[in-house]
Amino acid sequence: MHKDTTDPVPRRRIVMNPPVFITSGAIVVLFVALAALWPEAAEKQFAAIQAWVIAQAGWFYVLAVAGFLVFVVGVAMSGYGRIRLGPDHSRPDYSYRSWFAMLFSAGMGIGLMFFGVAEPVMHFSSPPVGEPGTAEAARQAMRITLFHWGVHAWAIYAVVGLSLAYFAFRHGLPLTIRSALYPLIGDRIHGIAGHTVDTFAVFGTIFGVATSLGFGVMQVNAGLNHLFGVPVGIGVQMLLIAVITGLATISVGLGLDGGIRRVSELNMALAVILLVFVLVAGPTVFLLQTLVQNTGMYISNLFSMTFNLYAYEPSGWIGGWTLFYWGWWIAWSPFVGMFIARVSRGRTIREFVVGVLLVPLGFTFMWMTFFGDTAIHMILMQGITSLADAVAADTTVALFEFFSHLPLSSITSLLATLLVITFFVTSSDSGALVVDMLTTGGNEESPTWQRIFWSVLMGVVAAVLLLAGGLSALQTASIASALPFTVVMVLVCWGLLRALRTDAAKRSSLQFARTTQATGDGVGWQQRIRTLVHQPSRAEVGLFLDQVARPALREVADELRGRGVEAEVLDGEDGRLTLKVIHGQELDFHYVVRPRPYEPPSFVLGDTRAKRAATLRYYRAEVHLSEGGQDYDVMGWSSGALINDVLDQYERHLHFLSGQRA
Repeated sequence: MHKDTTDPVPRRRIVMNPPVFITSGAIVVLFVALAALWPEAAEKQFAAIQAWVIAQAGWFYVLAVAGFLVFVVGVAMSGYGRIRLGPDHSRPDYSYRSWFAMLFSAGMGIGLMFFGVAEPVMHFSSPPVGEPGTAEAARQAMRITLFHWGVHAWAIYAVVGLSLAYFAFRHGLPLTIRSALYPLIGDRIHGIAGHTVDTFAVFGTIFGVATSLGFGVMQVNAGLNHLFGVPVGIGVQMLLIAVITGLATISVGLGLDGGIRRVSELNMALAVILLVFVLVAGPTVFLLQTLVQNTGMYISNLFSMTFNLYAYEPSGWIGGWTLFYWGWWIAWSPFVGMFIARVSRGRTIREFVVGVLLVPLGFTFMWMTFFGDTAIHMILMQGITSLADAVAADTTVALFEFFSHLPLSSITSLLATLLVITFFVTSSDSGALVVDMLTTGGNEESPTWQRIFWSVLMGVVAAVLLLAGGLSALQTASIASALPFTVVMVLVCWGLLRALRTDAAKRSSLQFARTTQATGDGVGWQQRIRTLVHQPSRAEVGLFLDQVARPALREVADELRGRGVEAEVLDGEDGRLTLKVIHGQELDFHYVVRPRPYEPPSFVLGDTRAKRAATLRYYRAEVHLSEGGQDYDVMGWSSGALINDVLDQYERHLHFLSGQRA
């Protein structure tokens, strides 16, 4: 793999990849203008697009999403699961606790607030098949709800996140979707094909986030109406979008740590408070029972539900629900995938897939069960049919109508409204950051105005979608914008699989790397023992690198250059030495010797104080290749032994390149 050496266009106040930035921005602005000027025509067009996608491409969505789940589980269970998302020597940037907390945060959003009560009640009152309002309808309602919010959504995110993390952290490619296609089209990812892929990702993200913002502002409007009598209408919703988008813009301006992180922490706190309140105030034992039963039903019916298109009971139900969700998750995948990729550097592929599929799932299942089954309990067992009637009339009031039948309804409704607003802000500002990275070729240091531009534009798109059809337009935006990106995701899977096969082939060719200096180099076994038990200082390793390693590597480089092969020896900031052999369009060879510190073993370190440990710290002169650390030490080797090791590793590299040409 080759790192992109062509930077985005750098100017004092502009950092962008012009083909993606200008094309995406222009098309979205044109869409906004047309839909705003002719909302009625836009509404009819949205309805026609949704009908076409459901009728003609529904099977493709279902098959593709099922394939994504099989793909990520298969990769994790295979030998590829041991590969790290980074060099072989890398370790995770975050502890399990911190990593799980961030995955937990990523699994929350406006959708949980909007559909936590509404979806189970709607399936209970109007199931796709069967008699409504029965115990069987209740079981089916929760089974369908958990299916829509289960592992399929996170498998979609895992495909994008895994490919981004693998190609960016292990192969140094830009943190953009195009990088996953490198094994398929090579350096053409930096041309029209790559620009097109990133543009599709931008469209999906903008319309996916705008869909969430539309749901959010409708629910905020309903909450303010419930609490303060604020009228429900498109004018109020436009004003709310402007105000909340302004808050999101401020958050974007503050940056990741100053704005997004703080608001995300507030989200988590408020969500946990509401979740615990519903568990305690609702039918607690019933909820714990249904959590266990719902999980069991979900697992036992997972396969049959995955491929169910209701072909024998044709209706518009699947388009309004399952296909809408699959499109929504796919549209969101660049956004969520980039987030989970950035926090997963150093994890193995197996750790990544297990964590991404299962950690957020636990919270989501609790949320949907506690809110959904409490609402169903109210209707089925307490006879509160007004809740079902209110949800059927207007889904935006579902959560607030639900809280009105629990204690402290005014306080919980206020908390829920505040939580929707904070979710709105985090969705908008995080989405703006992701879109900005996609339109700058992976550059994280773009000017603030560019992120603000995308934040404002997503708010405008949400407003226009509400004007041009409301809920139906939001659903169409997700389903339609995700269709081309679904094709891209299929190619991403193919490219990632090819890269993993290449990676495994190279790892296999390097499995016989030398681990110690051979005795045949004139070194007796007594000297080898002295080398093994000695614990060199930093100065000793530095002396070895200067007096032995540098001359040896330069001899190799000189000989290669004398035979027409471009090679050089480079010095690193941490004292490392790198022999770089350049192969043009093929993978370059890097042989690195670097000083690496180690704490002494416990049988050496009797005094465990930090200062004493620092005093006794020793160093190794370890070999690293492009794939990462090789876990062997060349300290004390002779110049001849080191040169032989370089040639051994270079020969394996050439053997690997020959196999790739074949």
